Amino acid sequence: MARVDINRFGEMDVFVRVVDLGGFSAAARALRMTPSAVSKLIARLEARLGARLINRSTRKLQLTPEGTAFYDRSLSILADLEEAERDAAAGAAPRGYLRVNTSVPFGMHYLIPLLPGFLARHPEVTVDVTLTDKVVDLLEDRADIAIRVGPLRSSQLVARKLRESRMVLVAAPSYLAKHGAPRHPDDLTRHNLLGFGFARQSNGWPFKDEHGNVTAVVPTGNALVSDGESMRLLVLSGLGISRLSMFHIGPDIEAGRLVPVLESHNPGDTESIHAVYVGGGHLPARVRAFLDYLVETVDPA
Repeated sequence: MARVDINRFGEMDVFVRVVDLGGFSAAARALRMTPSAVSKLIARLEARLGARLINRSTRKLQLTPEGTAFYDRSLSILADLEEAERDAAAGAAPRGYLRVNTSVPFGMHYLIPLLPGFLARHPEVTVDVTLTDKVVDLLEDRADIAIRVGPLRSSQLVARKLRESRMVLVAAPSYLAKHGAPRHPDDLTRHNLLGFGFARQSNGWPFKDEHGNVTAVVPTGNALVSDGESMRLLVLSGLGISRLSMFHIGPDIEAGRLVPVLESHNPGDTESIHAVYVGGGHLPARVRAFLDYLVETVDPA
């Protein structure tokens, strides 16, 4: 019997990523490799096959006829391998590598504290957690589960709701002592309103007037940040006012470190927190166990 080279599946995976993502650098980022390592792997693959698969130029990559045929067969083989693994794992005890992508606030205040309990229950699982407030592509990032806060974009992902959380405008007592507390949304023009440096679903902070009509105020402060935890720290420092979710800052309000502002004008809108994953077929036991653990342990209030 011919020797089975277990690296062939890895070569196929890297080759498919290069084609799907349009370049060595993009594939290297997704696979957590260096661009030179990806380039060398493709070169070795071509040498072993005795055929050029990709024509390289400074602007783009183009598949040769042999590359197109190999790409199509690789997609089919990798899909069969993934299905075989899912089928095998569905009836087995949770084990293996689990990649989780989560927002920074949820990761720091909820997910990381929950991990010891999950790993004690499932000691054969290894969890790889990435914290970012950017929305990631699960397939490109090779994540099994992502925790997303706020409205879900239309996609083919499956979502399990973990909790709902009210939005609150807050400031530190030190900021309010220095600048005064706004009594009406119109007063916010005289305050430092801290926002985020990435695109948000909403165009501004909503406020209701005396008649129940809702208008929006766009934050225009002197600092922008990329994640909710950095925003929380800025507000705690007394730099300005911001709007954050109660799941994130509830303990700060209870301890008096932050003070709700303009609550009489709060429209009561909420943020939903979901665990999302790629559906279809059988879920690996490690993925299903982690989803069930999140639903069990995250307070839905």
